[in-house]
Amino acid sequence: MPTLIACLSSGKGTWTEVIKIIHSQGWDKIFLITNDFSKENFSLKKENLHFVLINAFEEVDSMKEKIVKELQGKINDFEVALNFTSGIGKEHMAMVEGVLELGLNFRLISVVQGEVQTLGLRAN
Repeated sequence: MPTLIACLSSGKGTWTEVIKIIHSQGWDKIFLITNDFSKENFSLKKENLHFVLINAFEEVDSMKEKIVKELQGKINDFEVALNFTSGIGKEHMAMVEGVLELGLNFRLISVVQGEVQTLGLRAN
């Protein structure tokens, strides 16, 4: 799964998980769904990291359209990794709707007990 799409928004401590996921494997492409504040203050710089700017005060459909427009033609994978640790429900809904509109499958990933894992596929 070489493409990561993660929400990077407000929420104390949520950026730490996003950074851990970014560093967890060699992603070919990383898209952070974010706002102006987060883009300006997120210090991690990577050549393959791209910011998709949205406004959480907009309607979900408007956010989704921005996401689709920014991702259209930039993802060649069949499946992407999604992370929703940061952000709010409207941002998350817009991300899922955008990914589905682009015809992509996805896996939800998160940090579980200090390890980056695909949710639902945890080792017991």
